Amino acid sequence: MDMDPPFLETYKTLLDKATEGRANGQKEVVIIEECELPLIDLGRLKLGKLEKEQCKSDIARESQEWGFFQVVNHGISREILEKMMSEQVKVYRQPFNNKSKELFNFSSGTYRWGTPTATCREQLSWSEAFHIPMNDIPFSNGFSSLSSTMEQFATTVADLAQKLAAILAEKLGFKSNFFQENCLSSTCYLRMNRYPPCPIPSEVFGLMPHTDSDFLTILYQDEVGGLQLVKDGKWFAVKPNPEALIVNIGDLFQAWSNDVYKSVQHRVVTNPRVERFSTAYFLCPSCDTEIQSCYEPSVYKKFSFRMYRQQVQDDVKKLGRKVGLPRFRV
Repeated sequence: MDMDPPFLETYKTLLDKATEGRANGQKEVVIIEECELPLIDLGRLKLGKLEKEQCKSDIARESQEWGFFQVVNHGISREILEKMMSEQVKVYRQPFNNKSKELFNFSSGTYRWGTPTATCREQLSWSEAFHIPMNDIPFSNGFSSLSSTMEQFATTVADLAQKLAAILAEKLGFKSNFFQENCLSSTCYLRMNRYPPCPIPSEVFGLMPHTDSDFLTILYQDEVGGLQLVKDGKWFAVKPNPEALIVNIGDLFQAWSNDVYKSVQHRVVTNPRVERFSTAYFLCPSCDTEIQSCYEPSVYKKFSFRMYRQQVQDDVKKLGRKVGLPRFRV
């Protein structure tokens, strides 16, 4: 389809090697068990003191034990979520050449696909995305419905992220304005993802295994499935819940909490027949923000977000993968 990026042509050499591996019987078939993420009803935050505090404790506990959880009664209407998904689908129905030419007048480099740094098929991500700075929303380029829908979604999900970050800080013993002061609309991002059907789903990831380089990520996904995460050293497939948003801890929160909260590896697998859509919000600080563990003795050296991002980029360039927080351990 002319809307799909030219994966097969661009990554022919890497994919040919994968074909050779299959012919030589090198690919091991692994069965991944499905799991339901812990479900938290945020409506409990509006109830009595006891129920409210228990809800906060549940959020903190799942952030320690899983690093992932899902929330319902999150304050973002079903109407906004469904409109966001339908508008996103319209965007990706545009011909590839239009998308790659920055059709939507976003900041340069907003549209991305595949993995330009990939040197082997394990590093290739069979996906395309618009990684949009919150400052670019709303926008005026003839896509007024997308712009207004994205603005509604971004505003409400940003409020939710701040609320969850404040709760997680409070459960560590800090009544902190840190996130309000450092994670601004000018520093956070919205990412619209599409995972096209893949003819070799057992060979290529939709998104390679990674952790998120932020404080919190909030994800809205369709019902296709494909998200997987590590729990107790094993990979699990996340069962989609159309009523819920998924929340996961990022590297910066793990460092800030001194390893209390966990940023865990996750990935997206490809599907041979069906495309998958999701939208993620990333709660990020300014590049100059210093990340320092809130407890002593600190597990990590103090570092700025700029330093962290640069280290990740250097590692990806040299090694083909992100190393992340281990680079900053004391």
